[in-house]
Amino acid sequence: MKTISATEFKAQCLALLESVGPDGLVITKHGRPVAKLLPIGADSAELIGCLRRSLKLRGDILGTGARWDAES
Repeated sequence: MKTISATEFKAQCLALLESVGPDGLVITKHGRPVAKLLPIGADSAELIGCLRRSLKLRGDILGTGARWDAES
């Protein structure tokens, strides 16, 4: 995967957005990775609904678990 410094990315941003490959681009700041640029593709569409029927919900998913009395 290609890496580029944040300074270089800032200078070449529009050109890099046009040419980003399927592996993406890691943006570094002072030699440490801080962000990853990935192209939008059909791969992300496969994630929608991928956990259907594999997770089980227990209890009240909208509640906080705290008991309280609205009149006090």
